[in-house]
Amino acid sequence: MTEIKFYDNIDDALLKFAVIISKTSGKWVFCKHKDRNTLEVPGGHREPGEDILDTAKRELYEETGALDFAIKPICVYSVTDKNNFDGEETFGMLYFAEIHSFEKELHSEIEKIIITDTLPNNWTYPLIQPKLLAETKRRGIIS
Repeated sequence: MTEIKFYDNIDDALLKFAVIISKTSGKWVFCKHKDRNTLEVPGGHREPGEDILDTAKRELYEETGALDFAIKPICVYSVTDKNNFDGEETFGMLYFAEIHSFEKELHSEIEKIIITDTLPNNWTYPLIQPKLLAETKRRGIIS
C-alpha cells in the first residue's frame, strides 16, 4: 500500500525530491518519458548539496524546457511504500509553476511534453501524482 501525507514544513535535509504541478496558458503541462507510455508531472531527485528550489527549477527546465516561469512552494509531501526505499517514509517538496515560455527542444530523458485541458488517465505514478494534484487544488493553488 502507498501512503501519501502532507506537511507544511520539515527539516530541509530530509527533502529528496521536487515535484512541480505546472500550467501554461491555463492548460496542464505533463511529461512523457522516452521509455514509458504514461504521463507524469515534472520532477525528480535532489542532487547532493542542491537547494530544493534549485532542484525544482532544474527539473522543470530539464523535463519541460521551461525558460520563463513563476514557481512557488505548496507544501512538503511524503510517500511510504513497502516496495520502495525499504518501506521508509521519503519526503519531497511540492511546487506550482506557471510556465510562460519553453525551449524549442528537450535535452533529457523526456520524449515530449503534453499541454492539455484534461488530466491523464495513464499516469506513470497513479498512486502518488493524482494525490499531489488534489492537494494543490485543496489548498486553493489551482482550481
